Amino acid sequence: MKRQEQIKRILLYTILGVGAFIMIFPFFWMIITSLKTGAEANSVPPTFIPKKLIFENYVYAFKVAPFAKYFMNSVIVTISCVILTMFNTILAAFAFSKMKFPGRDWIFAGLITMMMVPFEMLIITNYTTIVKWGLYDTIIALIIPFVSSIFYTYILRNFFLSVPDSLYYSAKVDGASDWQFLWQVLVPIAKPSLVTIALLNAIACWNSFLWSILVINSQGKRTLPFGLFAFTNETGIRYEVLMAGATIVVIPMILLFLFCRKSIVTGVSRGGLKG
Repeated sequence: MKRQEQIKRILLYTILGVGAFIMIFPFFWMIITSLKTGAEANSVPPTFIPKKLIFENYVYAFKVAPFAKYFMNSVIVTISCVILTMFNTILAAFAFSKMKFPGRDWIFAGLITMMMVPFEMLIITNYTTIVKWGLYDTIIALIIPFVSSIFYTYILRNFFLSVPDSLYYSAKVDGASDWQFLWQVLVPIAKPSLVTIALLNAIACWNSFLWSILVINSQGKRTLPFGLFAFTNETGIRYEVLMAGATIVVIPMILLFLFCRKSIVTGVSRGGLKG
């Protein structure tokens, strides 16, 4: 039995190691390519380890594209989306978990089914709306489509459902309004789920690319992912500089995930216990 357990453990660690390698290798290749020369980045067969680390690619990336401006735009869009999404998610989750109104469960079930509709199918409608509102080529256009999320509402609603109704009725007996109960009782209890929602939303907004291509035209209003287009021209793509720019874009989110991964896993698991 002890030998079988050792074999199982070896197989388990082998599978986990292979999975970890598959997940980490693209990031390794991106970073190592950003430190290559142009010839090494385009060589066939590929060069895995450059002869000399070329940090000038990062200097060139900052000269070609105003990454400081792109960074500030990304920060503004991300923070705005997170704040608005959190506010709307909290209100919606409370309504679908603690408030009693006709058709509540049916309405929520209908919203859940809409999660199967990909964002790409709504792009034309969203784009037409943004143009009609006169918001084309504005920072606001990058924020409006992402101020609510059914998935985040689902996570938080399940957490609110795990809170006993007796706590809600006790607060009502003490004279607390629904608004007071929500912000003074439920929200403090739901901090793990709220942190998870904020982190996942921040990562999604920071990496948003397709929508920004459609609604942003001015260079000064681009975000970091869209700014990578600066390294593509008629003569081709400088992959070593493109990877340097991509590293600049990705590193903040990698660090955010590494420091907050436990909060993300805990919040998602607790939000999926009931519902």
